[in-house]
Amino acid sequence: MIAEPTWTLGIEEEYLLVEKETGALVVNPPEGLIEKVKALRHGLVSPELFRCQIEIGTPVCTDLKDLRAQIGLLRIAVSEASEHYGLAPIAASTHPFTRWETQQVTDGDRYRQLADDLQGTARQLVISGLHVHVGIEDPDLRIDLMGQISYFMPHLLALSASSPFWQGMDTGLKSYRTVIFGAIPRTGLPERFESWAEYERHVQVLIDGGIIEDASKIWWDVRPSNRYPTLEMRITDLPTKMEDSITLAALYVCLLRMLWRLRMENQRWRSYANFLIAENLWRAQRYGISDRLIDFGKGTLVPFDELAEEMIELIRPDAEALDCVKEVEHIRTILAKGTSADQQLRVYREALKSGANDGEALRSVVDFLIQESLAPPDVRLMASQAKPPSDQ
Repeated sequence: MIAEPTWTLGIEEEYLLVEKETGALVVNPPEGLIEKVKALRHGLVSPELFRCQIEIGTPVCTDLKDLRAQIGLLRIAVSEASEHYGLAPIAASTHPFTRWETQQVTDGDRYRQLADDLQGTARQLVISGLHVHVGIEDPDLRIDLMGQISYFMPHLLALSASSPFWQGMDTGLKSYRTVIFGAIPRTGLPERFESWAEYERHVQVLIDGGIIEDASKIWWDVRPSNRYPTLEMRITDLPTKMEDSITLAALYVCLLRMLWRLRMENQRWRSYANFLIAENLWRAQRYGISDRLIDFGKGTLVPFDELAEEMIELIRPDAEALDCVKEVEHIRTILAKGTSADQQLRVYREALKSGANDGEALRSVVDFLIQESLAPPDVRLMASQAKPPSDQ
């Protein structure tokens, strides 16, 4: 019998840095910005492929409450450090109007190699995402759950959608980031493997062929981490509101625990071909939560809010076991208010109706994102009372 995983959690969020005066993405951020954030939050911050981006990562967290505190304090640190230089972070997967051609790749061998390998596809990757790590110590269990959790990738993407605009254009999609990211190799839904050994054999083919150095260059929607004993979910856009990120982490870990629970009862989630799941991914890209996904068990399209309610009830025993019922039920708030993509489009269209031109309407979207990306007041109060980082 396989022991229950620890279900430890970690989140990575990638923010876009904008000039507060113009709303545009910064081209040359100040040299001291990263160091200033590191000083505030124990170094849990790093550059990304483009200089206009900054990535934060939580430490290993034992529960959702710990995760919420950590991600909140990191958002505060990035916001306060950026403000010192007249900048602000926005938590969204694309910028409403800045063109990718104006952005510069970050200095460093890793980033230069990526840009050289991927060429034009890399130069367009001015996009940000949310990655959630869940601790699953047994590697064979990790691979088994990876194959099963793929079914829910469209549901997670739909709830996270935050990239309706691209280079000043309303794309008609709720998640345009997935279009841009899908242009590079080794992305999309993962292959299914019978064991960890089989997975490693396949990865080794690419390593032996000189294609990749290690499995970190495999960018599937969900993958085994190359650095940690975790299963990393990468499909999601970056939600603008912090609480939505926490809810996606809660949903992901509870779905994994539900699949583990079924396995302990000698059951498993029914397997469907990737091309069928990909159809739901397209619908999530296109419509977010505002339309329907295919329920393959019923063989019909079902409104997303009905599917969401079914998920909430399906994982309720797991949410109770992991003490995150409130976080999971926040899905209903997302359904009621809309995703970040829905809200961005609402701000944009209301500005146009009020007489703004297209540029002014897009700028109002940036102002909205700056405000909504801030950590909520209770987390900011907690930060003001926190002890300064120690050197230990």
